[in-house]
Amino acid sequence: MSSGTEPATRPSGQASTAESPWPVRTVARKIADWIHRLGTVWVEGQVTQISARPGTSTAFLTLRDPAADVSMSVTCPMRLLRSIDPPLRDGASVVVHAKPTFFLGRGTLSLRANEIRAVGIGELLARIERLRKLLGAEGLFAPERKRRLPFLPKGVGLITGRASAAEHDVLVNAQARWPAVKFHVVNTAVQGLNAVPQIVRALSTLDANPEVDVIVIARGGGSVEDLLPFSDETLCRAVAAAGTPVVSAIGHEPDSPLLDHVADLRCSTPTDAAKRVVPDVREETARVHQLRDRGRRALHGWVDTQCRLLDQLRSRPSLADPLGPIERRADEVELNVERGKRAILTTLAHEQSALTSARARLTALGPSATLERGYAVVQFSDEEGNLRVLRSVSQIAEGTALRVRVADGAIRATALAPEE
Repeated sequence: MSSGTEPATRPSGQASTAESPWPVRTVARKIADWIHRLGTVWVEGQVTQISARPGTSTAFLTLRDPAADVSMSVTCPMRLLRSIDPPLRDGASVVVHAKPTFFLGRGTLSLRANEIRAVGIGELLARIERLRKLLGAEGLFAPERKRRLPFLPKGVGLITGRASAAEHDVLVNAQARWPAVKFHVVNTAVQGLNAVPQIVRALSTLDANPEVDVIVIARGGGSVEDLLPFSDETLCRAVAAAGTPVVSAIGHEPDSPLLDHVADLRCSTPTDAAKRVVPDVREETARVHQLRDRGRRALHGWVDTQCRLLDQLRSRPSLADPLGPIERRADEVELNVERGKRAILTTLAHEQSALTSARARLTALGPSATLERGYAVVQFSDEEGNLRVLRSVSQIAEGTALRVRVADGAIRATALAPEE
């Protein structure tokens, strides 16, 4: 060790170890050498914490990313800051041409600006329009991805400014319409540097809450710069990715930030949002009474119709006097049975008379009647032994055996010679 003398400088290529560490100045110098080799860069952000003390040649300000909690210190000549017209104010959007600088003594990094351009309204609108086309091409504005709001949400998430008129309008009007509505209010910045990160965090918190069925993002009217956070790409993509339906209620009727196009429902004002997220208890009660009356009338009408139909069915002869037709048919059946009997008896009597007449004719014309009148039937046997009626004397010869049948019997005879 040497007293009062600076240790010898180590070679720049020698690596540091626990036994041979680098001094702070060496590390700082190496970082400064590396940063100072970087070129200039154009940076966009929002200005905050402007420090321009009279009598100094350098102004200090902070440049913040509007979509993230990231900021950097910027230094610039006082004359450069004074040359900007209109003068810069907190929250202004700027584009800075600067070179990264590392201050060896303090060990801090900042940007040394040599040009600062304020972003005007026209440029802001042009950027919003370019972002509108980009998000529209990606389908974030498509009507088919819009979700319907629940008829009666369990809970309503509300993202708005603290003690703002928008918060008052939403709460008062919603509770006037449906007194039992439950709100989960998250107060955030609604303009300026912290608006986008706070709104995105609040949206994530409410989206993860199972008691929240719909989320309302509300703010009163304002200038283009005031409503700029609601056209931020990060916020628009967060709303598009949310699993809970989101209602946009930003500004007044003419205001139309990009959030209106991404949200599932766009309301012209916070008051309009309160009317859209919950039903009106009076209107719903009247509708219930109306539907109940219609149902009662419809039921009574149906019952009356069925009663008339039953009366018509009961008034029909088959139901009014079910035994009458059977009795009448029974009488008709008995009458027809009697008629059938008489017809059968008449037919039988007629047939019996005809049979008797035919029998009488047969009896009168039959051989028995002839035999009873004195006639006889002479038969002989042919060569085959069959009896045949003798019709001519030429059929037999003398001595032929004959059978003579008379009325009361038959006798045997023998043929003699025929008479001349």
